[in-house]
Amino acid sequence: MPADLPQILQTAQDGFSTQENELAESRSRQVLSVLSITATGSADIDETFQLDCRFRLVFVRCHFTGGEGTASCTLSIDSAAGAAYDTRLFTIVKAGTNRDINLRISPEEGAEPSPWTFQAGDAVRIQWTNPDSGSIIWGLEVGLAIAS
Repeated sequence: MPADLPQILQTAQDGFSTQENELAESRSRQVLSVLSITATGSADIDETFQLDCRFRLVFVRCHFTGGEGTASCTLSIDSAAGAAYDTRLFTIVKAGTNRDINLRISPEEGAEPSPWTFQAGDAVRIQWTNPDSGSIIWGLEVGLAIAS
């Protein structure tokens, strides 16, 4: 029986190595997978987006139709750590009719450590005051991915 021990240990080690490789491949696929979340309305935008785990922001798109006018649009973090950590991340000065939003986080900016990576419980908050409420209709789409 003691002569079989090295073979048993080697078989167990091979099994652990295979399992670790499969987990690494699964993590890589998850990081590349982007979940698109949408919201629509004709009043002001005050929307939050989050995942139940650590995540990163990949893109924000918003199309505006009808009515006229533009206003600033802000992206901020609604931090799980509390209001003292809520931070304005980005401001688009003129968003509205004929001024759609198309913000894409480059791979370089998304690399860890990144200001576009959020902890479980955090939320990305997008706010915009509709200058022609009820007339301008917006469609907002946010891309989130699981962070490594």
